[in-house]
Amino acid sequence: MSELRFKSVMEAASRKAVNVESPEKRVEQYYGEKVFNRQKMFQYLPRPTYEALVEAIDNKKPLSRELADSVAEGMKRWAIENGTTHYTHWFQPMTGGTAEKHDTFIEHDGKGGVIETFSGKLLVQQEPDASSFPSGGMRNTFEARGYSAWDISSPAFIVGNTLCIPTIFISYTGESLDYKTPFLKTLNAIDKAATRVAKYFDPGVKHVVSYLGWEQEYFLVDEALYAARPDIVMTGRTLMGHESAKNQQLEDHYFGSIPSRVEAFMLDLEIEAHKLGIPVKTRHNEVAPNQFELAPVYEEANLANDHNLLIMSVMNEVARKHNFRVLFHEKPFAGINGSGKHNNWSLGTDKGRQLFSPGKTPEENLQFIVFLSNVMNAVHKHNALLKASIMSATNSHRLGANEAPPAIISMFLGKSVSELLDNIEKNDYEAIKVRGKEELSVGLNQIPEIMIDNTDRNRTSPFAFTGNRFEYRAVGSSANCATALIALNAAVACELEDFANRVDKRLASGESKEKALFAEARENVLKARPIHFDGNGYGDEWIVEAKDRGLDIESSAPLMFDAYLSESSVDMFEKVGIFTRKELVARNEVKWEMYTKKVQIESRVLGDLAINHIIPAAVTYQGQLLDNLYKMRQLFNEEKAREIGETDLITVEQMADHINKVKSLVTAMTENRKRANSLESLRDKAIAYHDTVAPIMEKIRYHIDRLELMVDNEIWPLPKYRELLFIR
Repeated sequence: MSELRFKSVMEAASRKAVNVESPEKRVEQYYGEKVFNRQKMFQYLPRPTYEALVEAIDNKKPLSRELADSVAEGMKRWAIENGTTHYTHWFQPMTGGTAEKHDTFIEHDGKGGVIETFSGKLLVQQEPDASSFPSGGMRNTFEARGYSAWDISSPAFIVGNTLCIPTIFISYTGESLDYKTPFLKTLNAIDKAATRVAKYFDPGVKHVVSYLGWEQEYFLVDEALYAARPDIVMTGRTLMGHESAKNQQLEDHYFGSIPSRVEAFMLDLEIEAHKLGIPVKTRHNEVAPNQFELAPVYEEANLANDHNLLIMSVMNEVARKHNFRVLFHEKPFAGINGSGKHNNWSLGTDKGRQLFSPGKTPEENLQFIVFLSNVMNAVHKHNALLKASIMSATNSHRLGANEAPPAIISMFLGKSVSELLDNIEKNDYEAIKVRGKEELSVGLNQIPEIMIDNTDRNRTSPFAFTGNRFEYRAVGSSANCATALIALNAAVACELEDFANRVDKRLASGESKEKALFAEARENVLKARPIHFDGNGYGDEWIVEAKDRGLDIESSAPLMFDAYLSESSVDMFEKVGIFTRKELVARNEVKWEMYTKKVQIESRVLGDLAINHIIPAAVTYQGQLLDNLYKMRQLFNEEKAREIGETDLITVEQMADHINKVKSLVTAMTENRKRANSLESLRDKAIAYHDTVAPIMEKIRYHIDRLELMVDNEIWPLPKYRELLFIR
């Protein structure tokens, strides 16, 4: 890209001067001001309505229409006082994002005017067009009816001038068409199953809550540079681009000083997030240049997931005010780190006990071992399903490289827990002691003793135990967290139910509770031994070892999705009441179709850029070189001209080879795409795109990236990595 063009682009990107300013109020003064939380409920609802609503939320009870009318009236009054003119049911279709249809509060008053009204019926239920969203064939154009219904456990909030009501989305025939419905079902299932097991240790436990702490990684790009890259605009990633001479190899960006423009963006983002009740806490530079991370305080999983989807939307809006664009694609730039969304997942009782925290007594440690072993067994049994749950066309570019975990599910447990499991396998009940935090001295008097955790961290592990929770690192940056947690929660809930049934059988035979629990936990540990891996997940030898252990090592995304339809997966989902076989088939149809469409769009964009942007630029420069060679032959004798122009001649020949390769490969890619499009089966089509289209795209990229190094920078039509990756 020419220096003149680059300067004009950067001037456009920086026309709005942004300064970092502290907010006028402290966070606690405006936190949650845009949320209809319990404080607002208490203020705007009649006391009986407030108490009944809180009771329904806390105990997962249905809401009567009479009560809904009262809630709607108070919610409307609060919303209008805060400047809203519209309301919407905010739901999560299988596109992976969110959807909303806005309606005003107005109705005819019967006198030629209107009044602002909002009934319980409108609050509780609406009717989006179900055939216009991905349904996997469950809804056709002539079967358009679908319903959205209020999720009372997630509070309504205001964005702009619209009251947003979190809802589920189901078909006319009752099948789920979203992510929230099955996610809520898994949260109920794990609550029921985990509570049953927790009662062995504390009969007073009434509920077990699933907690989630997401870590959102993302890239920022100058808006003007973003607009100059059609591939980023249409696909979210660069389909071509030679790596910059400097990227992340000096390791100077990670945790480094945050650029002032970025800090200004982050500050505005945090203010907006806190107003929406999203408890964002951590911000820092990530490893790759222009890559950053945002993380909140842990919350109940359903609310945390809603907050993650909402923050992604808010990030896009705030970024544009600062002349940035946010990239959530898992691998927007080749050769450097991609972006994940680590899901820190844990379980806790309503009495405050964290079930993945080792205790101080043998009974507390036995409880830890019981829940740990059940998670191990669930992940082991369903490792292929868990891998399928985090796989997508975009995440497939990230996994297995640049600190991302490999596309093989295993569990890292750390030295302390591994020693504990060794003792359990030896049937040593007396040795069920977990080492807690220990002091580490660094030999400096002015430095206090450092408390080290009972586990290290393993960045190559897709599912790692980190002291009191599991970090599901394989989840992609653009994903809905529910996609992975639906599979995980369902698998663990099913395992806990089976475990409780086995323990009850032992208890009925007269065995003591401690011996029964320890014996079944030990069986879990023995059966799940293959899933435990604390080594380097990047080594080629791990693929061989994982296969020997019986773990799923499939590398094709379309084939990974088959795990959803395996008999073990179908039985598990049906057993805990999450999906029917029909729903699973439909969801897989959506997965195959989404994979195909994303690769299809990328290949079309790449073909267009190659033929209409890159090759003309390369031919233009090639012509300049040839013209120069011709002029030298006119000026010098043939031998001297050949000597002087030999380098240019070699460049012309090399460019000709790359240009011809790009042309022929684009033609081959187009033909393969046509053949794939002719296939009727969505599964076969996705496989064909993976096997015959995607590989050619990588070959085209190779030749274009070589041309980028040869063509004059003044002629190259696109911003380069060195321009995209360093915020100015």
